Amino acid sequence: MSLAKGSGIAVYGRNLLQALNELGYDTQVLFGPGAPRHPTDFMNEVAITDAARTRVKRGAGRALSTLTARFGVTAYPIVPSGLVQWPDRGPLKPASDSFWSSRDVYNLSVRAFRHYRSMVPVRFDPEASGVDAPDICHWTAPLPMQGRNTANVYTFHDLIPLRLPHSTLDDKRAFFDLCKEIVQSADHIVTVSETSRADVIKMFGADPARVSNTYQAVDIPQEVLEQDIDEVAALLEKDFSLGWKDYYLFFGAIEPKKNVMRVVEAYLASGSKRPLVIVAGRSWLADPETDILVQMARPESLGAGIRRLEYLPASLLRVVVKGARATLFPSLMEGFGLPVLEAMQLGTAVITSNSGALREVAGEAALAVDALDMSAITAAITALDRDDDLREQLEAHGRLQAAKFGPAAYKERLSAVYSALGAA
Repeated sequence: MSLAKGSGIAVYGRNLLQALNELGYDTQVLFGPGAPRHPTDFMNEVAITDAARTRVKRGAGRALSTLTARFGVTAYPIVPSGLVQWPDRGPLKPASDSFWSSRDVYNLSVRAFRHYRSMVPVRFDPEASGVDAPDICHWTAPLPMQGRNTANVYTFHDLIPLRLPHSTLDDKRAFFDLCKEIVQSADHIVTVSETSRADVIKMFGADPARVSNTYQAVDIPQEVLEQDIDEVAALLEKDFSLGWKDYYLFFGAIEPKKNVMRVVEAYLASGSKRPLVIVAGRSWLADPETDILVQMARPESLGAGIRRLEYLPASLLRVVVKGARATLFPSLMEGFGLPVLEAMQLGTAVITSNSGALREVAGEAALAVDALDMSAITAAITALDRDDDLREQLEAHGRLQAAKFGPAAYKERLSAVYSALGAA
C-alpha cells in the first residue's frame, strides 16, 4: 500500500479492508518503514507516509537484525493525529482507524527466511495507546511472518513462481519452503480463485477444509459506471486523441506471463486500423519486450498504431478502459485476473485465455483463446474489429458476469472464513 503506483496486492488489500469494515470488523494495517522508532508518536506517523524512504544500513547491524528476527520483532501502535496529510493519489491512507509499525519488518522477514528458513514472529505491543492488539493477522500474500497470540490467515494469489518458473525471478526453493511452512502452520488459507485453491491443495497437500476461495471484488463507484458516453468520448478525444470504442487496450505490467509480445504480434497480424494502447509499467524480465515496444511506437515503424503509456491514475485508466473496443488480456497464467473483471464491469468486451483462473472470471462472457496460439488471438481481434453486434453482446454479457464478483458476494465469502475462525 506504500508503493507510489500501487500493485495488484495493494488493490487486494484495500478491497479487503473495505469489505471487513463493512462487515463490522475493527481493521488495522501493519507498516514497515525504514526509519527507526521515534520517541514521538507524531514522527512515527510521518515515517509511514514519508516519500524519502530511509534505507536500512548494511553491514554487521543488518546481519544481526536478520539473525535476531527469528526470535521475534515488536510492532508499535500509531493512532493518526489528523496533522499529517496523506497523498490524495498513489499510496492513499488505508481505511483503518489505527496502524502498527515495525521497522523494515517486511524486508527483514524475507531476509530471515532466506538465510535461516525461519518465520518471523510479530508481537503487537499496545503500550498505553488504547489500540487493541489484533485477534487475526490476515497476511495479504505468502509472507514469512506470523502474529503472536493471534489467528494467522494467509492469502495465496497464485503459485506462478512454481508453475511458470521462467516468468519470475523469485528464489524458487525459498518460495516452495515458505508455502510449505505456511500450509502447515496457518490457521486458514485464502485463495482468489478455484484454480489457485486446487494448486495449493495438490502441490502442498493442504487440508481442503483449511483452504477457502473468496475470489476478489472490484468496487467501481456507481458514478463512474454511469458516466455519460458523450462525456467519456470527449475526454478520450481531448486527452488521448482516441475515439469511443475505436481502439484496443492492454493494461497491466510488462512481464513474461502477461504475453504482451504475442498480443502485439496478433494485433499487427489482424491488420486492424484501430490503435492498440498499452498502459503498462516495466516489470521483471521485461527489457526485450519494452525495447521492442519503444521501437514499434515510432511513427515510421510497422507498429505505428501502437501507443504505450507507462502509468495512468485510476480515474483516467477507468476512462480509457471504458472507451476501449476491447481489453486484450490473454495472459499465460493468473491467480485471478483483475483487468478482465474491471473491463467487464466497465462495459468493455474482453479477449482472454481459455483456461485457469481467467476462464473462471470471464465465464462465457469473453472471447476465450489459447494464450499460446497467436493465430487464435488474431482471429478474435479480427472478429471484434468487424462485428459491432458481437462487441455489444460481449459488453452486455460481461456486465452480468462481473456482477457475480461484486462487493456483496465477496463479503459473504469473506464472512464465512472469519466466522469459521470464531470472529463474529
